[in-house]
This record gives sequence, structure tokens and C-alpha cells, in this order.
Amino acid sequence: MNRSFPIARIVLLALVFAAASSPSRAQAAKSETKQPPTAVVSLYRIAPGKQLDFLKWMAEAAAINKEAGVPADHWYAHTNGDSWDYLHIAPDLSKEQSARVDEITKKHGRKTGFAASLEIRTFVAWHTDTFVTGPVSAAELVSAAGK
Repeated sequence: MNRSFPIARIVLLALVFAAASSPSRAQAAKSETKQPPTAVVSLYRIAPGKQLDFLKWMAEAAAINKEAGVPADHWYAHTNGDSWDYLHIAPDLSKEQSARVDEITKKHGRKTGFAASLEIRTFVAWHTDTFVTGPVSAAELVSAAGK
């Protein structure tokens, strides 16, 4: 009697079970591929006489973000050249992170949503927001391009 046939069936069943209960290689490779971080880059031109008020408002927002456990933002102050006053780079938050920040913001008695958008405009003469990938190296961008 040939014993290899029953053993082959057991091995085949084990392989089918393993394939059904675990992600495919393509899925596993995709989940292992690290996506580069994303951020929001904002430029602000502050309304005359509102520089210090703006900075205090933003410092309070940064303290709330820290309390919420979100990654820190970064500020750059204009010293020479173009007409903007401040460049702000902040992490692009998940929905969960944004909800946590809003929850803590409300506990501190500050506005959220559209009301907060109106409030910041009392300090700002002009601003722009851009969603970006980064920080990454040029080599990482080449790799992301598949080259």
C-alpha cells in the first residue's frame, strides 16, 4: 500500500488551511511597505498689530496638541525675503487624533471646527495650506516613484 497519497492529502489540506487563515504574500508585502509620513505646510501673513496675539493663540493650540499626544508641529519665523510672516509644518492627523484634539480643545474652552476657522482669521491677513508627503529624503522619493 502506498502511504504517500494520504500524507500528500494531509499536506495539501494543511497548505489550504494556512493560505485561508493568513494574508497572501502580496497583502503581507503591502502591509509591510512603510508609507511616508504626511504633513500640512501653512504660510501665514499676520494682520497688522496681531503678531503676538496670533503666536499666543498658536502656542495654546500646540499645548493642547501635546496634551492630546499628537506629534509636535514646527514653526519658522520670516526674517528676510518673501511677504509671509510664519511657516508652520504640522503632522497630518488621523480622524482619531483630530477627535482627541477637538475633545481637549473644548475642555479648555476653545472653539473647534468652523468657529475656530473664523477665530484664527481675526489674526491672519492671508494664509495658505498645502498637504505634503514628508519629511523624506530625495532617495525615498525616487524609491516611491519605482525607479
